[in-house]
Amino acid sequence: MQNNYHNTLIEQKTNLKNMVAKSPFGNFFGISQKTFDLVWSNLNAKDGNSAIYVSMEIGADLDVFNPVKNYLLQNEITDSSDPELNSFIYKTLHGPPKIPNYGGGLGILAGDTLKSFSACKIPVAAISLLYRKGYFSQLVDSKVGQISWSMEWSPEKTPCLYLLKNPDQPNKPLTVEIPFFDGKKNKTVQAYAQIWMKLEVNEKLDFFVPEFLLDFSLPESPEWVRNASNHLYDSSSEQMKALQRRMLGAGVMPLMDILGLTAATIHLNEQHGVVSVLNLISDHLLHKFGVSYQEKVKDSDILEAAEKVSQRVVYTIHTPVKAGHDRFDKSLYAGLSHTVCKKILGLLAGDKDNPTLYNFTEFAMQVNRAVNSVSRLHRDVTKKQFPQYADKITAITNGVHHLTWISEAKAEVFDSFPELKGWRQDPSVFTKAESFLKNKKFRTYLEQAWRHDTELLIQYVNDMLVLHRHQIEETWIDPPNFLSHLHEEDIPLSPSVFTIGFARRFSTYKRADLIFEDVKTLTSIITDLDYPVNFLFAGKAHPADEPGKSLIKIILDIQEEVYELSKGLAKLVFIPNYDMSIAKLMVSGVHAWLNSPKRPLEASGTSGMKAAMNGIPNISILDGWWMEGYHEGKTGWKFGIDTPVDTAPLSEDPAALLYEQDSASFYKIFPQVLKSFYEPKLKSNYIDKCINNIFLNIPIFNTHRMIAEYCRNYGLTLQSPVEKKIRQFQKLYKSEN
Repeated sequence: MQNNYHNTLIEQKTNLKNMVAKSPFGNFFGISQKTFDLVWSNLNAKDGNSAIYVSMEIGADLDVFNPVKNYLLQNEITDSSDPELNSFIYKTLHGPPKIPNYGGGLGILAGDTLKSFSACKIPVAAISLLYRKGYFSQLVDSKVGQISWSMEWSPEKTPCLYLLKNPDQPNKPLTVEIPFFDGKKNKTVQAYAQIWMKLEVNEKLDFFVPEFLLDFSLPESPEWVRNASNHLYDSSSEQMKALQRRMLGAGVMPLMDILGLTAATIHLNEQHGVVSVLNLISDHLLHKFGVSYQEKVKDSDILEAAEKVSQRVVYTIHTPVKAGHDRFDKSLYAGLSHTVCKKILGLLAGDKDNPTLYNFTEFAMQVNRAVNSVSRLHRDVTKKQFPQYADKITAITNGVHHLTWISEAKAEVFDSFPELKGWRQDPSVFTKAESFLKNKKFRTYLEQAWRHDTELLIQYVNDMLVLHRHQIEETWIDPPNFLSHLHEEDIPLSPSVFTIGFARRFSTYKRADLIFEDVKTLTSIITDLDYPVNFLFAGKAHPADEPGKSLIKIILDIQEEVYELSKGLAKLVFIPNYDMSIAKLMVSGVHAWLNSPKRPLEASGTSGMKAAMNGIPNISILDGWWMEGYHEGKTGWKFGIDTPVDTAPLSEDPAALLYEQDSASFYKIFPQVLKSFYEPKLKSNYIDKCINNIFLNIPIFNTHRMIAEYCRNYGLTLQSPVEKKIRQFQKLYKSEN
């Protein structure tokens, strides 16, 4: 396998032009013409043997995974005498790596999923929106808290991202016309979107998954549509929120038509794109009854159409949290949709708790041929929430893309041991890693790599703290960390100190401040044992989520108290503007990963999986994926009350968040965690937990295994080598068991 890969690299180095594919839609860098033609023909095949993956956000920043750039660097290719190639090379090597089309775990999961589809050569295309101002940049002020800062980025300068050309007018971009009902004018108006395509290229550069991003910022589009295309999850009004969902869902079928995409399966990654299902039902009725169908259709006709359309739809539900399920007032939608659409929503999107609302999760739950939760526990919670669909709700536990999240240092270790040969292409190889529990060489190499990763992380944090200190007099931002106000010699964190990481979206149910519920108890544990601890926190709260933002402020406000009460042994740091590169530094460099949601509201949680990919033990509430990844304590620690799902309240009300009980549970196990790291007699057991993560959790919680389970729902006919690989991954783990 490695020799074949090496030969492929040599061949491509001697023929750089083989890295450019030409098509009527433009020229694309990083893949051969043969690869492009293969992928495109699969997506345009008459048999519809492919899938469309619809997601409101897709996280795939190029500074954490970029096989094309890696290829150029490995082969020391920095320029070319061919002007077009030279331009591609320069852009790939020096272009901005951020694509801010994601807000958190849902989008990063989508990116990881597409990378695995590409690696496994599954014929899939993704559809999302392009947001001209992305999500938001996060500034953090110690007195104010989170400040949302509008982000500017240039898709034109971004590598691997291409504005598709109009085949009939190559000097103009390809645009798609999408109708929207304008209630104010009581008529249908046309909006226009240009289409960007990001190539999600696999590591061997011999396959890719296209991500099509609809860009509604064109002047030809109505102003209210253009405004809605600026920010991901714009919640400035319910109408803006509803419009963004319409833009995504209404764009699916027109985009497929203009590109000739024939996929028989549409996979909704959450219900944000469920308007595409609404359009499919309307189209079915139009074809059956003709242009006057709005006056002819009966309820029975709509239900019959929905049943037929459901055979095309696969749906993944990601959260039990009420705020995560789109509900819109019927009076709002009265001005957004024509008569038949309102009839369809009335029949299929009713809200059992409030008859004045349309519930889009209910809609997605009804119209599909397969629906899955994202962990076993979440399956049980979802069945409790939607008992009428319990029989068809199954579990496909989430995973993460192992090549994205395993650090370079640990990847070098894995490359060094023949037992793990081929691990980059096949994460099931890690099932052989159990033997490393008694392999002194592996244990030594792993600790050395881990030390390197921790040094990188701590250096980043120390540099940040010093930078913030120097900026005190230069900006109006008050540094977000107490340590930045100390003398520089008092600032540095040490990489030898036990370091706990917590990084995710700041939402009330995730309880970022849980372990600081009783600061005196927490710090007394640290001072009594005389063991120093670094607490590193990062994450964003949605700009409209005031309770979430208040959690960030709590973390900022208790930093000094934690430091003083622990006599300087405990240092709590908040890292602003969390993104994928910071995430990778953290999940590979900390010594333990903390997760403290209110059970059972964490549907899956993938940050802890990323840590496990690097051998990092978790300290977590027994919720989401950790129910499956805990392995009776072999891979980390659990704390909190194991409330039975059938009696657990799903409320985020502050009175129901169990702070006192679950924090007390954490304080009970915390001394054990610290001793296992610091005491020489116990350190071996600690390293055992790390290796157990490698051989127990990497083979399970990767997106190769996850997409193999999705392939069952897709019903695709795959070529023999691909089918063989997918079956191998399916055997690794069955989420439903």
